[in-house]
Amino acid sequence: MKLMTALAVFALSTGLAWGAAESEKKEISPAQQENAATSKTAVKSEKKVSKKEVKEKKAPSPEQIKQREKMKTCNAEAGKQELKGDERKKFLSICLKKDK
Repeated sequence: MKLMTALAVFALSTGLAWGAAESEKKEISPAQQENAATSKTAVKSEKKVSKKEVKEKKAPSPEQIKQREKMKTCNAEAGKQELKGDERKKFLSICLKKDK
């Protein structure tokens, strides 16, 4: 039992010393700091571009709108019937195939 306690104390102290040594290695030079700041700015500008691209999506076609409405209706009806799992999937499949 004493041996296990001694090993645990040794392992903890070694780990703490190793962690302290790692934190000392993480000194960042001014050039690295500038590079990091530049890359963060580039990522932010890329995010802004992607948001704009999302806004520029074209409007859904009439067929897509019709399918969405059908899905809403069938989903609501399945909810009223309190269908779950495979029963719900089967019902939605049949409901969505109607009026094609």
